[in-house]
Amino acid sequence: MKKKYLNKVIIGNGVLNNKGVYATRDFKKDEIVIKYNLTPLTRKGFEKLPEKEKWFAHILNDTIFLFGEPERYVNHSDTPNTFQAYRNGWCDIALKDIKEGEEITTDSTKEISP
Repeated sequence: MKKKYLNKVIIGNGVLNNKGVYATRDFKKDEIVIKYNLTPLTRKGFEKLPEKEKWFAHILNDTIFLFGEPERYVNHSDTPNTFQAYRNGWCDIALKDIKEGEEITTDSTKEISP
């Protein structure tokens, strides 16, 4: 069963662990698409995570965070439709208008892994 998140996005088939995130409605440029659900971790906490969960941990502002759902399944694109706004409420913001059914993507090369 697919989960809807705030009636904005849904997790479906994709590249990252065979999952991706898709819009369930249209978004306008500069609109918040996904607000992050982040869990801060210590280095020890990170090391205790199962290997599959470590894929979803990232360092932001010198703190390790475990990304929740659905943001952990936003796939990389060289031509993304969102950008990661860490200083603006920890969210993905639309770079352009996004249509219902379109996959939500970001430039993940701008992240720093632990």
